[in-house]
Amino acid sequence: MKLTVSDIYTYYRPSKCGLRVNLKERGVEGAAPGPYEQVLERLGQEHERRHLAIFPSVVDLSPGTLDERVTRTKEAIEKRSPVIYQGVLKVNSVIGGTDCEISGVPDFLILDDTGAYAVCDSKISRRINEKDHAEIILQIGTYGWLFDQTFGQPPNRLQVHSGTGEIVDIPYDHGSAALEALDTILGFKQLTSEPYSPVGWSKCNGCPFHSRCWPQAEKNQDVAIVAGVDQGLARALREEGVETIEQFLSSFDEEQLAQFHRPWGKKTRRVGKEATAIVRMARAIASSEEILIQTPTVPESPNYVMFDLEGLPPQLDEIDKTYLWGMQVFGDRPCDYVASTAGFGDDGDRQGWENFLEEAKRIFEGYGDIPFVHWHHYERIRLDMYIERFGDPEGVAARVKENLLDLLPITQKSIALPLPIYSLKVVEQYIGFERTQDEYGGTWAMAKYIEATEMADEKQRAEVMDEILTYNEEDLQATWAVLRWLKSKTD
Repeated sequence: MKLTVSDIYTYYRPSKCGLRVNLKERGVEGAAPGPYEQVLERLGQEHERRHLAIFPSVVDLSPGTLDERVTRTKEAIEKRSPVIYQGVLKVNSVIGGTDCEISGVPDFLILDDTGAYAVCDSKISRRINEKDHAEIILQIGTYGWLFDQTFGQPPNRLQVHSGTGEIVDIPYDHGSAALEALDTILGFKQLTSEPYSPVGWSKCNGCPFHSRCWPQAEKNQDVAIVAGVDQGLARALREEGVETIEQFLSSFDEEQLAQFHRPWGKKTRRVGKEATAIVRMARAIASSEEILIQTPTVPESPNYVMFDLEGLPPQLDEIDKTYLWGMQVFGDRPCDYVASTAGFGDDGDRQGWENFLEEAKRIFEGYGDIPFVHWHHYERIRLDMYIERFGDPEGVAARVKENLLDLLPITQKSIALPLPIYSLKVVEQYIGFERTQDEYGGTWAMAKYIEATEMADEKQRAEVMDEILTYNEEDLQATWAVLRWLKSKTD
């Protein structure tokens, strides 16, 4: 059986899933990488090339077959080559009683001042730790073990060239954790039938098999599609013979589910007070009808500002930037869409923030303390971040914070929807809101923005930014549509 270091990434990203490993092993085709994944791959390659460029002398082993590169890697090590790029390490070993061929391609093997080699891999991730990126720690650990087995001595150091440019040292455990992970992965590869893996909205988002697994789970009415049923609970229910929503509802009421024990870390705990909401959501999906819990508590106001931001996470931007602050007033006195965008220069982030403060100030001057309506807590978190980063000299951002109105918890507390998740994109479709763009979404917008930052042609850049602005404007329109829909429940 062949195992590669990339199998660890397959297992762990975008989230841990043995089914994904099994499907790839059996040759099942997943979706092609989308714009966001393509951007990540390209940025990763550029990050790696920048590190490669710092070395004056490099043996580049990237061309050729894997077997050829294995031989050439050994030869380069014997010659004490200062830097070996894209060498291949391959070892035959027994894992879990199975003969395995294990291989990996570390980015760099670097001869240090002690006369020993360090193994180094380039990653665009900025946080290199077991909690955020267990797969990186395991991958570099596997490289260390492969080097140890190949040359009869461990590497002098295991290192990651992180997205910050920092060289992070990883402790070497002689391959213990890596071999345990590979044993688990091997088990999934050897299965002749698909292992059960509960779907989950955040778990499956970004997975190439999302479009395969979600429709199948919905068709089967898998209990995992019920909001509130997480991975541990779905597995625990399955162990009790409860696989479908119908079986779930015939087996549990609120009180029975509250007493049900599910995994919680290394222990178990009762479902408890979450049971009521879970059973209610299951009933809504089973009946394909929403269930009104209480009258939505939407504060009355003649006008509301819809408020939505677009940002780049740390792995795509060194300062964790919000590049678009979108606002639009709806109601008795609507106003045009306003977008404060970050500039493309060195001071662009500050410019975007200051423009946003000016636009928000104008809205307060024209409408008073008007509600700033958003979906989920992203906007509040970003306001705090930017107040700390650049300040709030006139208190405009603080005033925005005081007037924030998050529609998500209002919706959750008011209506059980026959949906797997209360995402704005999902809820807006449920209520009948239609967009004009064929492609859209937060990750799509991030990819487009990265594309715009790299354009020298101002006209092309403006066209791309117009697409992002249209997406953001329609986010605001969708939020307004949901607000009106909620208010209709009070009539």
